[in-house]
Amino acid sequence: MDIKNRTVFIAGGTSGIGLGLARRFAAAGGTVIVGGRRPGSVDGLSTVELDVTEADSVRRARDTVLESHPDLDLVITMSGVQLTEDLRDPGHFATAETTVQTNLLGTIRVLDAFTPHLLARGAGTFVTVSSGIGFLPFPLMATYAASKAGVHAYTEALRAQLAGTGVEVTELVPPAVATTPEHKRLNPRALDLDAYLDEVLELLGQDPTPDEILVQGVLQHRWAERDGTYADLVAQRSQALETLPGR
Repeated sequence: MDIKNRTVFIAGGTSGIGLGLARRFAAAGGTVIVGGRRPGSVDGLSTVELDVTEADSVRRARDTVLESHPDLDLVITMSGVQLTEDLRDPGHFATAETTVQTNLLGTIRVLDAFTPHLLARGAGTFVTVSSGIGFLPFPLMATYAASKAGVHAYTEALRAQLAGTGVEVTELVPPAVATTPEHKRLNPRALDLDAYLDEVLELLGQDPTPDEILVQGVLQHRWAERDGTYADLVAQRSQALETLPGR
C-alpha cells in the first residue's frame, strides 16, 4: 500500500493506537479524519462525532466525512473496548453485550457504511483491527477475545467477497501496546507505541499489502496453535484470573 497522501478516516482515532496512526498518516502527507464519541481538536486533525454502537451515528459520520472528503480511500475501524469479566457472575453479561456491540458489530457498521463508497471508486482500502488475544485468548477478557476472533473471521469473509473490486482488505493484529505510561506500568512487556507504529507502517507500505499486519511481538499469539505452544500460553495467561474477587 502507498501510505503517502492518502485520505483516511479512522473510526476510534482520538486516542491510543488510532491516534498514533492518524499522526503517522498525516505526517506522510495524508488528509486524516478521526471519529470518536468526544470529538474535538486533536493535533489539528479533522474530527467527527461517532458512536459505533449506534447505526444512526455511524451513518451521520459517514455522510459528514464523504461530503467534505469525497476522495476518501482508506477506512480504519479502530473503535473498541477492552473489559474484564468474571464468568462465574451472571452479571458479566452486560459487559459482554457492550463488548460485542462495540468491537464486532461496531466494526461491521463502519464497514457497511463505507463499502458502497469504496466500491463505487473501484479502489481503496479497509483496515480492520483484531488482536493477538483473538488468536490466543486472555481468559480475564473472555468476550473481548471472542469479539476480536469474530473481527478476524469477518475480515477474511469481507476480503473474499470484495476480491476483484479493487478494494483491499487488511487486518491489523496488535499485541499489547503501551499507549500511556500507566499502560506500561501495568504491563511492562507491552510494546512502546512508537516502536509498534514503526513496524506497522513498514508492513503497510509493502506491495502487495499483507492480508494481516503482524509485528514481531504478536507472532507468538498468531501462531501458537501451529507452533504447539497454545495450551501452555493460555495456562500462563489464566494466572491473571487470580485478580478477580474471591479467587
